[in-house]
Amino acid sequence: MEGKGIGTTKSGGGQVMDGSDIMELVGNEQVFSNFVDHKFQELDTDCDGKLSVSELQPAVADIGAALGLPARGSSPDSDHIYSEVLNEFTHGKQEKVSKTEFKGVLSDILLGMAAGLKRDPVVILRIDGEDLLEFIKCPIFEPEMVSIFLEIELPDGSLQDYFVKAFEKLTVDQGMPPIADTWVRSNIVEPALQSFGGVHEPPIAQEEFLVEFKKVAESVAQHLKEQPVIVAHSENNFDGSGIKRLLSNNFELDKTLDAALKDAPKDHTGKMSKEYLRVALDVVAPSAGLPPLGAVYLVDRVVTEVFKVFDADDGKLVKEDEFKKILTEILWSIMLELEDNPISVSTNSVVHEPLATSSTLLQPSSDNVA
Repeated sequence: MEGKGIGTTKSGGGQVMDGSDIMELVGNEQVFSNFVDHKFQELDTDCDGKLSVSELQPAVADIGAALGLPARGSSPDSDHIYSEVLNEFTHGKQEKVSKTEFKGVLSDILLGMAAGLKRDPVVILRIDGEDLLEFIKCPIFEPEMVSIFLEIELPDGSLQDYFVKAFEKLTVDQGMPPIADTWVRSNIVEPALQSFGGVHEPPIAQEEFLVEFKKVAESVAQHLKEQPVIVAHSENNFDGSGIKRLLSNNFELDKTLDAALKDAPKDHTGKMSKEYLRVALDVVAPSAGLPPLGAVYLVDRVVTEVFKVFDADDGKLVKEDEFKKILTEILWSIMLELEDNPISVSTNSVVHEPLATSSTLLQPSSDNVA
């Protein structure tokens, strides 16, 4: 679609957030040092040259916003991540943090964010009704809507029920933001439905659906013109290639496995439970091009089936070498399954805060630009 981009890094579909700006910032020592100096000065309210836990809180909040987390206190899961970010700076203590420590941790966090965006770029789209109007006028509108109509099974549904189901099936490719978002539903879709005054008793005929849906869709496009919606769009393809790259590099594989087992609980003989395999796989996941456990249902299903093959949840104690061997074999099996049956996932999330103000983390002042 011909989306409107926000910012300066553009593709044909909008602004692409691929981590390149972050890499450029951290990679330029002079610019990054100036950036850190400015941020540190902003945070050091008592001007003692160090940051207390309370002075670090705005930086932690900014990092959370940059990661897309809800405000602190919104959920236990996000609060745990905020605590982990703070611990990165303070090393779990209540001591103050020097500028050198602040710079090192901030660099690591930003590089981690950049790596994630490089792996899974996010495209920011501004949906203002123009693309939806183009879709309505396009020759493919009628056949696509007929196909959608035939997929809807609402024998006792009203015409408005059909409209809602149809809008649910349209995507940003047709210029429609996700109506699962409550703001979009209440401010864009429902007002358009209220403008529809016709009464049509079920069963709903295909022809009347096409004629009336076009009118409602045009009304939705008008509401989008008046209140454009910002959508963060991402597409991920899990085809096993990331696992293959990891497995083909013995040095990187050994380093990744060592890191995954660093904090693994062991008994007095040095053995560890196979129940820790899921935790270890989650640690390895970013290096293997896999999503976190619980993030993508279809990938979770593949992992669960592979774990059954290896009796990975039987709780048996094994030596570290055997544990690594099993984990490596699990990775091989997941790779083979994804090579045969790749999994593609597309997500669309409405951005409710203005991008320029949602986080000040990457907004150095003008005097920091070299």
